[in-house]
Amino acid sequence: MARDIRQTSQDAPLEVAVIGAGFAGMYMLHKLRGLGFDVQVFEAGAEVGGTWYWNRYPGARCDVESMQYSYSFDDGIQQDWTWSERFATQPEILRYARFVADRLDLRRDICFGVRITSGRFDNQRNLWVLDTSAGRPIHARKVVAAVGCLSSSNMPDIAGTADFAGSTLHTASWPEGGVDLTGKRVAVIGTGSSAIQAIPEIAKQAAQLTVFQRTPNFSVPARNQPLGPETVHWWKSQYPALRRKARETMRSGTIYDLPSRAALEVSPEDLRAEFEARWAKGGANFAYAFSDLILDERANALAADFVRDKIRETVADPATAEALCPRDYPIFCKRICVDTDYFATYNRPNVQLVDLRKTPISRITARGVQTSDQERAFDVIVYATGFDAITGSLIRLNLTGTDGRGLAEAWAEGPKAYLGLMTAGFPNLFMVTGPGSPSVLSNVIVSIEQHVEFIAGLLEHMRANGNSRVETDAQTDHDWAMHVIAVAKTTLYPTAASWYMGANIPGKPRVFMPYIGVDDYRKRCAAIAAAGYRGFRLDGVDRADLSATG
Repeated sequence: MARDIRQTSQDAPLEVAVIGAGFAGMYMLHKLRGLGFDVQVFEAGAEVGGTWYWNRYPGARCDVESMQYSYSFDDGIQQDWTWSERFATQPEILRYARFVADRLDLRRDICFGVRITSGRFDNQRNLWVLDTSAGRPIHARKVVAAVGCLSSSNMPDIAGTADFAGSTLHTASWPEGGVDLTGKRVAVIGTGSSAIQAIPEIAKQAAQLTVFQRTPNFSVPARNQPLGPETVHWWKSQYPALRRKARETMRSGTIYDLPSRAALEVSPEDLRAEFEARWAKGGANFAYAFSDLILDERANALAADFVRDKIRETVADPATAEALCPRDYPIFCKRICVDTDYFATYNRPNVQLVDLRKTPISRITARGVQTSDQERAFDVIVYATGFDAITGSLIRLNLTGTDGRGLAEAWAEGPKAYLGLMTAGFPNLFMVTGPGSPSVLSNVIVSIEQHVEFIAGLLEHMRANGNSRVETDAQTDHDWAMHVIAVAKTTLYPTAASWYMGANIPGKPRVFMPYIGVDDYRKRCAAIAAAGYRGFRLDGVDRADLSATG
């Protein structure tokens, strides 16, 4: 049974308040509770699951294979749960989250339907005071923001959105009971990952589907299929070694078939054969075909040309095919999409593509969507316009630090957070998979587990040493942020105007936010912990020399 908000005060605070009951918040609760900490979780939704609770749009799936997109900290859980498909659907992932919550009896320490609306740090008492949608404040010594990187939806600033007389939906907040689109005239605005998953499913229902595209995206086929018992048994029997391999040797924390050659070193015949094999296998494994695809523009162009050729082979109408071909950024530098029949959907007679670079949207009207050339009437408009990624959900907590500034002001020139875990001016506030950590460039559950364990270890260290306050300073944050950018600049990632850079949000600073390399990042974190949590200030003690970025 879910728990009510506990009565707290400045004299009787919680030890730890955790914000969010997705995979990060669930494991944080379990880990801290097992270590004897007094902890409570606050979740805006009615159930566990985080982004998988809210993102219920048709076709929603994970793009990491299900045998890897799961917790590793409890062998009983990974042995007793059996996935049904190679790439799990949102309903199955949500069932898994509920299974874990039941197994670990998590709900007794989770307050559902409670949103954190603001908060401030009491500098004299070393505690946070959090305001809630329930009206009761929460006093806590430590706060863990486990709010997710992709949970703050982005609604585009288009004139007239409130004027539309039909139904308005967003993929990130789809109604729980679903929506019957049978016989409807549907508009989908956006062609990112959510749209690429939703469009084929919506097309099967709608009488007419019109897709409004600003920026075409590269997408590779999922080749999804049921998981046979032999495959499941192999993974489960090998889990200890496979999990270790993913954590310690993989850049993304996900096991892929790593390349043995560079694209620029092989013959055209070998190049195409390798691309074809990866295309046939399906999934993001395609991105690992050759060692230089994300490092060299010439190699990258070979992969991009291959995918564009596949789009042209699939889409019957030449003009539509060309409009669907990305050209102004390197492949893999925006999150590679994984789809089922996305490009083939444009061959359906009830599907039309509108290229917004040629005829941009002027406004939303009562009847539908007005572009520069005409007005189109719809019954339903679906905004598949993504998220204010990585920082959006943190900023929207409206937390105020020691100098009276919120995160939006503190990060006005771009987020700076030591290891992606803490930021200067916000003592005792931890972020799980925050900016400056592998987060969205990783199998996020691998990154979640590592962050939860690091935070728990630091809290244990503080308890053992009688510390009541931990923080970073501006120089530490700056040094780490510069290291994150330096690593990124060894690749092609920063050359694309992606949401990794905040480019999808008007006015958001253009800074590359995730850290590239789960394997390297984990080694650095382990060294920092072993050195007494170098770079963190405990009870005001000056930081040690930050040599971790060398």
